[in-house]
Amino acid sequence: MSRVCQLSGKRPITGNNVSHSNQKTKRRFLPNLQKKRFYIPEKNEWVTLKVSTSCIRTINKLGLYAYLKKLEAKGVDTGVKL
Repeated sequence: MSRVCQLSGKRPITGNNVSHSNQKTKRRFLPNLQKKRFYIPEKNEWVTLKVSTSCIRTINKLGLYAYLKKLEAKGVDTGVKL
């Protein structure tokens, strides 16, 4: 399974491990993804999404339906039917 947030599109980025002697080796920074079930009261259904924790915070603030509408207006394909 890919490590990509279904709503924000966050994915792993690369960087360096830097030792005390300033030696650099490549590493990956992974997004903090969680599999979460959300209820959409407007449609009376549950959806399961793999989302980053920052998206979960935004959904708690705006509500899932409003957040999906906002993404749809931007032209982001979320895979969730509204």
